[in-house]
Amino acid sequence: MARNASSTQAQWRERLYVVIFESNTPAGKGFDVLLILAIALSVVAVALESVRSVDALYGNWLRGAEWGFTILFTIEYGLRLMCARNPWRYATSFFGVIDLLAIIPTYLSAAVPGAQHLIAVRILRTLRVFRVLKLGEYLAEANVLIRALRASQRKITVFVFTVFTLVVIMGSMMYLIEGAENGFTSIPTSIYWAIVTLTTVGYGDISPQTVRGQMFAALIMIVGYGIIAVPTGIVTAEISRAQQPSGSPSESPQTTTGRPVSAGGAARGSDPCPNCGARDHDGDADYCKR
Repeated sequence: MARNASSTQAQWRERLYVVIFESNTPAGKGFDVLLILAIALSVVAVALESVRSVDALYGNWLRGAEWGFTILFTIEYGLRLMCARNPWRYATSFFGVIDLLAIIPTYLSAAVPGAQHLIAVRILRTLRVFRVLKLGEYLAEANVLIRALRASQRKITVFVFTVFTLVVIMGSMMYLIEGAENGFTSIPTSIYWAIVTLTTVGYGDISPQTVRGQMFAALIMIVGYGIIAVPTGIVTAEISRAQQPSGSPSESPQTTTGRPVSAGGAARGSDPCPNCGARDHDGDADYCKR
C-alpha cells in the first residue's frame, strides 16, 4: 500500500512538473500562456490603481484583483517548490527569486502602505514568453551581451572612477568661480551641476552667470560629448569579441601585414599554423597564407 501510494505520488509530481516547468506539451504551453496573461493583467491592475481618478471609482475592485492574483501566484509558487526536482535550486535561480519577489509586495503592503506598487516586478516573469514561443535564439543573443558586459567590467569601472574624479574637480572649480551668490551654494551642489552638465542632461536649475563660469561650462560640455563615446566603444568591442566562435583565432597584425607568423615560419606538414590553426599550408611556407 505504502509503495503504491509513493509511486502514485511520484507520478503525480512528474506530471505536474511537466505542466509547470515544461512547454513542449500542449498542457505546459497552455499553462505558461495563461500564467503570462495573469501576470500582465496583475501589472495593469497595479498601474491603474496608481491613477487617482481610476482608483476613486474602481479602487476596491482593483485591490481585490490584486489580492486574487497574489493568492494565485502564491499557490503556483508553492506547486513549483513541491514538484521541482531540486526545490532549493529552483528557489535560488533567477526565475525562482523573481517568482518570490512577485508575491511579497502585496503581503508587505499590509504593514507598509504603498508597498504593493513594487508588484511591477512581476513583469519580469513574462520573460518566460521566450521559452513558450521557442525564442531561444534571443536568449543566446542576450548571453552574448552579458558576456560582453562582464568582459568590459573592469574597463567600465576604471572609466566610472575617472569620471567621478573629473566631476569632483570640475564641481570644486565651478564653486570657486561662481560662488554662492550665483546658485553654487556648496561643493556638493556644484558637483551635482558638473554631473548634469558632463552627461549633457542639462536640467537648467543651476547655471553659471559669469563669463568665466560660462566658458568653463562650455569646456565641460565639449568634454562630455567625448566621454559619452568611451563606454559605447568599450562595450561594442567586447560584443564583437563575444560574437566570435569559441576557439576561433583573432586576426593579428602579423597576418595582415605579411610578416612571418613566427621565427620558425608557418605550419610545417600536418602541424597546425600557430596563427590561424589551418593545416593546409605548404611545407616550405615562411608566411601564413591566410
